[in-house]
Amino acid sequence: MRIKYVLLLQMLLLCTICQAQKNDISVIAYYTGGNDVDSFALEKLTHIIFSFCHLKENKLYVSNARDTAMIQRLVDIKKRLPNLKVMLALGGWGGCATCSDVFSTKRGRREFARSVKQINNYFGTDGLDLDWEYPAISGYPNHRFHIDDKKNFTALVTILRRKLGSKHEISFAAGGFKKFIETSIEWKKVMKKVDRVNLMTYDLVSGYSTVTGHHTPLYSTARNPESVHNAVNLLQKQGVANNKIVIGAAFYGRMWEAVEDSSSGLYRQGKFKTSIASRDLAAKLSPDSGFVAHWDSTAHASYLYNPVKNLFITYDDERSVGLKTQYVIDKGLGGIMFWQLRDDAYNNGLLNAIDAVKYGSKKQVK
Repeated sequence: MRIKYVLLLQMLLLCTICQAQKNDISVIAYYTGGNDVDSFALEKLTHIIFSFCHLKENKLYVSNARDTAMIQRLVDIKKRLPNLKVMLALGGWGGCATCSDVFSTKRGRREFARSVKQINNYFGTDGLDLDWEYPAISGYPNHRFHIDDKKNFTALVTILRRKLGSKHEISFAAGGFKKFIETSIEWKKVMKKVDRVNLMTYDLVSGYSTVTGHHTPLYSTARNPESVHNAVNLLQKQGVANNKIVIGAAFYGRMWEAVEDSSSGLYRQGKFKTSIASRDLAAKLSPDSGFVAHWDSTAHASYLYNPVKNLFITYDDERSVGLKTQYVIDKGLGGIMFWQLRDDAYNNGLLNAIDAVKYGSKKQVK
């Protein structure tokens, strides 16, 4: 009987380990810096990506002393959280004006890769996230792009991997929409060199749109074709391995004004007004202020509408973020990332919702 009891305990332990491994997904935060980083539950992260560094001539450049101090502080946190990866991001929306030109030459790519290695060694950081918005297609207004960006991006990650070796990680932020996925990247070549792709599955209805919609839905609708699920399917068709796909969540909402009082403001004409941090949503957009919460059961997306002020807000909440996290687990994806940590509440925010599903059960998100 004792032998059977020991075997049973071993089987239960094995099942527990297997379940833990199944849910061992990456949880990645972009972070723009500030004095409050220690106020967040950083132990719930696997990666934090400092955003952003930029190009100075052909080299990766930390823009100022404040950013230098912030990176050093993040690296210092690794003393108490040794498994936390601290990465540096290049670019961002509006932050890659010269990327197309610099990365179009062997010299530019070589000097950049050398500088990336030097900076990572100097700070003790764990790698680079490329946030070029976008190679080969139009991105930030008036930023240069060229059809050759596609092959040049491949050459860039190739030399980065050669210079950095296996010690440092390489990832890149990819547009979560069809045109980027089908046009900007040589996926089979690039994914051999990088650790993961971070899908920016937010701002899928952009601030340039004059019609409202879900900016970060899990699933597509007839009026809202871009979604997390659509982007993942497109990557899978490109041959990208599931464990290298990281989906994105939005720790902010997007507001449209002058939205007519029909269909609770969804898919109605309007004008983009502003973005709102998730931590401020409850206080600024409460039912007492006239905002009514809605849930789209097809898109798995939340939205708010104020019929008096004609304001529409599309956003992620605990429910939608939890469902995205469960989607990652069920699909065997690499993880979930979000923009950005400073927009979250210090306690019981969206990071907590991710962690609850990662280590909890589906009951929390149904």
